[in-house]
Amino acid sequence: MVAAEPTVDITVVIPSYNAAPYLDSTFDACAQALSRTTWRAEIVLVDDGSTDDTTEVVGRIAERLEVPVRLVTQPNSGRFLARWAGLGQATGRLVLLLDSRVLLTPDALRHVQETMAAEPGALVWNGHAITDPAAPLVGHFWEVPTHVFWGAYLGNPRPVTFGVDDFNRYPKGTGVFIAPRDVLVRACEEAWPEGDAALASDDTKVIRGIAAHVPIRLDPGFSAVYRPRTNARAFVGHSFGRGTFLVDSFGGTSVPWSVGLVGLALAPVVALAVLVWLAVAGVWSALGLVLALAVLAVLAPAGVAALRRCPPRGLLAYVLYLPVFVLPYWAGLLRGLVVHGRTLVRRPARVPGKATT
Repeated sequence: MVAAEPTVDITVVIPSYNAAPYLDSTFDACAQALSRTTWRAEIVLVDDGSTDDTTEVVGRIAERLEVPVRLVTQPNSGRFLARWAGLGQATGRLVLLLDSRVLLTPDALRHVQETMAAEPGALVWNGHAITDPAAPLVGHFWEVPTHVFWGAYLGNPRPVTFGVDDFNRYPKGTGVFIAPRDVLVRACEEAWPEGDAALASDDTKVIRGIAAHVPIRLDPGFSAVYRPRTNARAFVGHSFGRGTFLVDSFGGTSVPWSVGLVGLALAPVVALAVLVWLAVAGVWSALGLVLALAVLAVLAPAGVAALRRCPPRGLLAYVLYLPVFVLPYWAGLLRGLVVHGRTLVRRPARVPGKATT
C-alpha cells in the first residue's frame, strides 16, 4: 500500500506562555505571510501552562482566521517540551517554529518557497530576526552581545549557509526556523534534556544537531521582527535564564568553551577578592587601577559592537542596563554549572524512544 501524501505542506508550531497580548498580531502576520505562498498550512499553538487568557484569545483567532488553528495545552514545562508537543501534532512535511512574540514579514515565506523551488537542497532555514525598533530601550540590550559575536553577518546581512564547522560564526535560534518535520524530530531526540527540561537549552543544541547533517540557510529574505521583553523585571528573569542556557548550549562542545564557562563563573569572585585585598592593604592606587580596568572590560563589548554597526539604541541599552544584567546572568551561569556541570566533560547521550512518529 502506498502511503497517502500529506494534506498539509507546512505546520506552524507556536509555543506560548502568558503571551496573550501578542497573539493576534503574531497570527495575523503569519497568516499574511502564508497567504503569499501556495502552501497548504495549519497552525498549532501550544499553551505552556499560561495563567492569562491565552485559551480564549486563540479560540477567537481560530474563528476568524482562514488558516486552520489548533490549540494544545500542557502544564508549564518550558519551550523545548512545548515545541515537542507541537511537533507531535504537526501533519505538515515542513515545520515552521515561530515564537509567540515574533512577526513574520509579509514576503518571508514566499521567499523561502521560491528559493526551495529553485534550490531543492535548501531545506533548513534560520530566520533573520531584527529587534522591533519600537520596543522599549531595555529590549535592545542584547544587540551588543549579538553584534560582538556575529557582527560579521549582522553588519552586512546576506544569504549564507553554515554547518557544524562554522556553527558559531552566525546568529541562530528556533524563534523563527523552518525544517522538515523528521529532521526536527531527530534533532530534538538527540538534544533531549536531562533533568528539568525548563532549564535546558531549547535551541542551540537542536540547531547544532541539524547542522551536523544538513546545511542551514540564513537569509535576510526570510525575515521577522522580534518583540523583546518590555520591562526591567522581565529582562532580569530572561538574563537569569540565559546564563543557565549558556552552559547547556556550549558546555562540553570544546575544551576552550568548558574552561571559559568555568572562568566566567569564577572571574567575579576573583575580582572581588582582589578588590577587597587591595582595600584592606590600603593600596588605593592599585585599587583604582583595577576598578578602571574592570569598567573598561565590561564596556569594551559596546565598542566592538559599535565597530560592527550595532544600532545606537542597542549601545545605549547596553550601557544603561549592564548593571541590572550582570548579577542575574552570573547567578544563572552558576545555576547552569550546578544543573549542567557534567556536560563540561561529556555531552549527554541521545535519549531514545522520544519520537511520536
